[in-house]
Amino acid sequence: MHEAIVIGVSAGGMEALKSILSVLPPSFSIPVAIVQHVARTSDSYLVEYLNRLSVLTVKEAESGESLTPGTVYLAPPGYHLLIESDRTFSLSVDARVNFSCPSIDVLFESAAEVFRSRLVGVVLTGANADGSQGIRKIKEYGGLAVVQNPKTAQASYMPQAALNVVKPDFILNLEQIAPFLAELTPYPEGENAWYVSA
Repeated sequence: MHEAIVIGVSAGGMEALKSILSVLPPSFSIPVAIVQHVARTSDSYLVEYLNRLSVLTVKEAESGESLTPGTVYLAPPGYHLLIESDRTFSLSVDARVNFSCPSIDVLFESAAEVFRSRLVGVVLTGANADGSQGIRKIKEYGGLAVVQNPKTAQASYMPQAALNVVKPDFILNLEQIAPFLAELTPYPEGENAWYVSA
């Protein structure tokens, strides 16, 4: 059973995240942590926008906060987002990684060390190589590595950079990613069946 999902996205991220979060069903119970490259001075518009589209709770991650099932967390602008061994978030103002703060690699690498084989990592559209080392570490720890098909990405550089360093478990078109993630969560009753929102 997978215990957490981490998603990294940059250029084109608003539409990519919209296509995923608007489709995940109410029964979806795996916590999701997202790094979307944003400027340090960005406001909370993206969180508010995605929260309106999703039946799940979408919020900025807070330091010391535990990962909660069925909740989607975004890294706050200007902070690296990490997951600690007690499965809580921490925030860091360390130097940029891959020219980015928040950095996808920072989140992915910290999550890989905590969740190991029970982690799913997803690299989406973007215009730099952030996330490629993180998804490789997820794979090394036995987690599930998913990369968006660069041909379906608004900015193909980031998913292609990931493909250059790791052989993922799945290369999916953008519209396939939400149904794929939804299938990772069984019905609450524990039935051997899966629910995917229409």
